[in-house]
Amino acid sequence: MKTLLMRAALALSAALPALAQAQTSSPYQTRLAVDGPVIGGLLVTTGVAFSQGRKDKGLTEQEVYALRREDVNRFDRFAAGNYDLTAKKISDYPFYGSFAAPLVLALADGDVRSNAGQVGVLYLETLAVTGALFTVATAAVPRSRPLAYSTNPELSVRQRGNNNATNSFFAGHTAATATNTFFVAKVFHDFHPESAARPFVWTAAAAIPAAVGYMRLKAGKHFLSDNLVGYAVGAASGILVPQLHKKSRGGVSVVPVQGLNANGYSYGGLLLTKRL
Repeated sequence: MKTLLMRAALALSAALPALAQAQTSSPYQTRLAVDGPVIGGLLVTTGVAFSQGRKDKGLTEQEVYALRREDVNRFDRFAAGNYDLTAKKISDYPFYGSFAAPLVLALADGDVRSNAGQVGVLYLETLAVTGALFTVATAAVPRSRPLAYSTNPELSVRQRGNNNATNSFFAGHTAATATNTFFVAKVFHDFHPESAARPFVWTAAAAIPAAVGYMRLKAGKHFLSDNLVGYAVGAASGILVPQLHKKSRGGVSVVPVQGLNANGYSYGGLLLTKRL
């Protein structure tokens, strides 16, 4: 997950010069002087946290045998010991496929395609936000995965306690999938505010990472709380980064107002409004 996010971010960084292109037909406003340093800082943060996370040696054999389901909080305890290799493999399909969703949108939608460079930069920034939060969390909060509690003979003690088995918080597959699907839904929503397809796009955006989260839970890769946090982080990144770049649809207006309040007293003044 960490390596994939870093590779995707580096590949998309070539789109930064597109910030200088005309943005008159786009609902977004991007600026190289602002977005460039933000993206760079997020990528550096991801790289530093990733290198720190690699130093984690996992659990010793004694520590693995000392794990007890009873030590897991009640909210997550039901998942402790889960292990399903088939569910893990199934979860990979929508996870990897979601990274193609922004490209599919750009190819299929003429309005998005005409602003592909700018949308690519927004996607890079969105992905970088999720990547930075994910790598920092996994480096700072080591947590054994549910499969570490499993007694399945297919799992060796080494598999239950290796470096990767302590990266449960938070769910990277779920977070990245939600980032991709909610980003696509948000961009489609903003480019086509009157489209009748918007409810279906948002429903798909919500359902796909939820399915990934369920499969990761069943596979023993993450607890429910890991998936909930990952889903929330991904959805928030996918929605908020484009939203923070939206152009204002109107200026500031000042209108004189007067009237009577509930107590019968008259009032007067100026009403300041700004359309968002």
